[in-house]
Amino acid sequence: MNIVTIISMQTNQLYTKIASLPMHLQQEVIDFIEFLEQKRKQSKHNKERKYGYAKDAIKLHDDFDDPIEDFKEYM
Repeated sequence: MNIVTIISMQTNQLYTKIASLPMHLQQEVIDFIEFLEQKRKQSKHNKERKYGYAKDAIKLHDDFDDPIEDFKEYM
């Protein structure tokens, strides 16, 4: 069985099940599908990052890795 046949079968099964529901439940299915679409759009938007988007957001001092005076007795 190829992927097109599987998708077609799933689509037919979905159509049959949704068509057998009362109208108010069909509306709930539509609302849920719209919710899922919105959720997918948001997750795609969150994952799309541009190279260098945080450039210059964090600055380290030149003496960042120098020993700290307060910890000299432990070193």
